[in-house]
Amino acid sequence: MKSIFKSVAIISFFSVLTRFLGFLLRIFLSRTIGAEALGVYQVALSVFMVFLTVVSSGLTLIVSRMTASYRVSKDKKATGSLVSSALILSVVVSIILCIVVLIFKNLFAKLFTDESCINILIILLPSLIFSAVYSVFRGAMWGCDNYFALCISELFEMVVKIIFSVLLLNAGMSVLKSAQNVAWSFTFSCVLSAVFVVVLYFVYGGRLSRPTKIYKTVLSRSAPITGVRIVGSLVQPLIALILPARLILAGYTASQAMSIYGIALGMTFPLLFLPTTLTGALSTALVPDIAIAMTKNDSEHIQKRVTSSVNFALFISFLAMAMFVAVGDKIGLFLYGEALSGTLLQFSSWIMIPMGVTNVTSAILNSAGLEVKSFVNYIIGGVFTFISIMWLTSFMGVLSLPFGMGISTLITMQLNLFMLKRKLNIKVKIWKNLFGFFLLSLPPILITSFMCGLLDNFLPLFLNLTISGLLGVGCYLALCLTFNVVNIHYYFAKVKEKFKIKVQKRQKR
Repeated sequence: MKSIFKSVAIISFFSVLTRFLGFLLRIFLSRTIGAEALGVYQVALSVFMVFLTVVSSGLTLIVSRMTASYRVSKDKKATGSLVSSALILSVVVSIILCIVVLIFKNLFAKLFTDESCINILIILLPSLIFSAVYSVFRGAMWGCDNYFALCISELFEMVVKIIFSVLLLNAGMSVLKSAQNVAWSFTFSCVLSAVFVVVLYFVYGGRLSRPTKIYKTVLSRSAPITGVRIVGSLVQPLIALILPARLILAGYTASQAMSIYGIALGMTFPLLFLPTTLTGALSTALVPDIAIAMTKNDSEHIQKRVTSSVNFALFISFLAMAMFVAVGDKIGLFLYGEALSGTLLQFSSWIMIPMGVTNVTSAILNSAGLEVKSFVNYIIGGVFTFISIMWLTSFMGVLSLPFGMGISTLITMQLNLFMLKRKLNIKVKIWKNLFGFFLLSLPPILITSFMCGLLDNFLPLFLNLTISGLLGVGCYLALCLTFNVVNIHYYFAKVKEKFKIKVQKRQKR
């Protein structure tokens, strides 16, 4: 368990750092190229991500699993053969996909409401081939438990992407040129990241061997996983294609529709996903813990872990929601200079509550071998996002997207909780805790909002948000500790235990 905790700590640290750099990149892009160019890029990228899912998702997982099994038997030749075979398979598939897009270019162009999106998609195509290479070597290192190399490679990719974005972009470019240069920065970062991962693979003792018929095994095992994930990855491009079209039907121009989409998906939603950095780390830690408890048939341990973890997700999500509700409008102005982004942030902040719980409960279901059930719950909930976009956009405008996503996540959350009760006999009193955290979030919202308004005339916006936010966070933490609504000590137990072991070892010396 110590090695698992160490791996989780490494992943958590680098994921927070990488997410932070990605967030800075979003701010730079929004302020440099504007909402419309960001929207055009996001639409093309969402379609590209479907192709990326085909060549990477299932393959990466299967290569990691098979590498881990070969590592137990110390069969390096079989590992090298696996990597070589998977590499050929992934590159061939990626090249075929690129050729299909180029041949049927006019057909793909008809999918977009903006003609320039197809040009962005074509610029992204080379990165599909290099991402295929990246995913195979990444899967091999994952199977060797080399999490440090994995995290360093992801951080390297983000840093390279930032460097190329700064070099290629400036505020005087046209919408099309700006979107194209963002795509080029993505492609260049994928090329260099693939080279970097290959180098890391060999530096850490990896090797390539003659390809064998094992590619058939790799294909047969990865195909079902890839198929499931492709269905899931279709959600984003469908939203990217449908929402701008519905906005145009509601009376917006094509340029306005693309700008609004860019503000929503490129500026506002990344902020809503910030709490998942912490809940995601918790989910990662839960998987081995729950799996071991299930092996031991320790139902009491599982019940306690699930209850405390859901409580922690609510604790983090309500904290973020309180801050966004109170000063979300000013956060949007400060970060992006966009009033609409702040308005969307305030309206959408409640989504983080079911999103945090869903993140944790999905991890628990996955650790119990119920991945398909968890995915079905996601799809059932996702239907309501499209219903909202199709029927409510003419009345609510872009607000139909966060409204639909919120209802969708609520449904998925409830289905996950039902599945936990039915399959694992785990009962979580979610609604009572929801009401309790809601009451505790009201004073911080009022205090933060009041102080921000009071200081608005005396301090710059950054200092105003910092002081007001700290007061609100302090109020929220004090209330949670006073009413003992979350067991914070549990989440630091492993750190204390590890520190205690180190002290004992030093004393023995």
